[in-house]
This record gives sequence, C-alpha cells and structure tokens, in this order.
Amino acid sequence: MADADLTVVTPEEAYLEHAGERLGLRVYDRGDREGLPVLVFWPAMGVPARYYERFCQHLAGEGFPVVVADLRGHGASTPPVSRRSRYGYADLVGRDCDAVLDWVGERYPDQRVALGGHSLGGQLSLLYAAAHGADRVAGVALVAAGIPYYRCYRGVGAVGVLAFAQLAAVVASLWGYWPGHRLGFGGVQARGVIRDWARTARTGTYRIPGAAEDYEARLALMRTPVLAVSVAGDTLTPPATIDHLCEKLTAAPVERWHYTAERAGTRLDHFRWVKAGAPVAARIRAWAEQLPG
Repeated sequence: MADADLTVVTPEEAYLEHAGERLGLRVYDRGDREGLPVLVFWPAMGVPARYYERFCQHLAGEGFPVVVADLRGHGASTPPVSRRSRYGYADLVGRDCDAVLDWVGERYPDQRVALGGHSLGGQLSLLYAAAHGADRVAGVALVAAGIPYYRCYRGVGAVGVLAFAQLAAVVASLWGYWPGHRLGFGGVQARGVIRDWARTARTGTYRIPGAAEDYEARLALMRTPVLAVSVAGDTLTPPATIDHLCEKLTAAPVERWHYTAERAGTRLDHFRWVKAGAPVAARIRAWAEQLPG
C-alpha cells in the first residue's frame, strides 16, 4: 500500500496493569476480519510505540488487527526506568509478553495471534514463541532483529561492538541504569536489560541469567514459522546478525527477505525503514496468509 493510499485508523490507547507496572498499548483495528492473525508488535530498545504509527497504519491497511506494546519503562509504560529497575530479558519475555498476550486473548478470543518486533522487540517475540510454541503463537515476524554477536560484524567494527557492549554493561552496573539518553544509544535502560544485551553481543547466545527457560534449546526445538527481514543500510543489525539468529532455528520454517532501498524508493537504515514500511507490511501479509490454522 503506497503512502498516498494509507488507510487511516485512529489508534486506541489501552493500559494493562501488571505486577505493579503499567504497560501501554496502542491498538489499530479497522473492524473487518480477513482471516489474518492479530499481530502483536514490540518496539526496538528505547523506541516508543508511537514511533511505529505509520507502519502500523500500513499493517492495519493490509487487514491485520495490530497491538503495539511499549516496552517496560518506555513510552506509555510506567514507571520510567530508574535505579530501582532490576529487570532483564527474562522478565520482559516471561512476564510482560505473557501479560500482553493474555490481554489480546481476552479481546480477540477467536483469532490466532502472531508476534512481530523490531530489533530487541523481535528478539523478545522470538524467545516468547520458542518458550510457548505454536499453540500460543501462530508465527513470528522479525524486522531488523538479530543477535548483535560481535563476530557477525566486519573488521574493526567487530571489536567496536564487543568493546562498546561490555563497557555499556559496566556503566549500567555502576550507574544503576544505562543513561542512553545522554550517551546516544538505546535510551534509558534497566541495568539488567543492558547486561543481557551485552552478554548476547559477547557470546552470540541467549543464555540469560534468571531465565526459567533454556532459550537456546527452545529455539532449536521450536516449529513456529518465522519471517526474518533484513534492511539495506542497517549497520546496527546487518544481515549476518539475522542469519546467526536464524541458524538457531533448526526445526522451524524460516523465510528470509531483504528490504532494499530500490524497493523502498528511499534510503534505509535500522530506523528509517519504519517511515517507508508499506512493502514490509505487504510482505508480512503475504507470509501470514500462508500460516497454518
């Protein structure tokens, strides 16, 4: 759907009270049903849900009911990150994702649910699907979402990624949180989130402290279909990082697609694709139409 043909859907704002936290949701739903699953989409690290407004309009125009959830402590989700914030990936996956899917199940009791996400949001979606299987999640659409394993970057860039990630973990531990708003990366983050992000950069694995699941084993066993989209010009999540993630999915049907600047008609990078997301939305629909069930 071209931008000129964009279907305007007034987003509904909803709030989910959960374990002393409030998760902010934005719902895009035209009200018609085209047999597509509800798409629950999670943002990138430090990015508010409202940033995806145009992309969600395209998804809604393709026929998806869309629910975008602000990550804990960001956007409309409160309280904001502080030194009291001790959560990490295991909490975001095991508690927040689960609570949002429970809410979606109550609102859309007769519809399948697919997960999607950008960058960190895509990783969390995949980990949740790996832990819960196809009975809970019909499919996972990843956009610019890969493991930031330093060996997936070229030349001195690999050393830079490794050094920066480990330094960030030290800063977050000493400061009590990651002050990304001051340092130009990732927004304000709980130290546990940065600790887990740095671990994935160092090891290339999801061996997460405090997690109830062995996510590496779960990823190898999961059979939920996955669409993995890489983006031209993305230096933060180059295709090799996405390929590294997909290599863990030895039992799942994985479809890889590369979004080019030629197809977009404009320059792309890790964030710019969101403003030119019509082809991505169309590709997700084509993939979702083939999901079982």
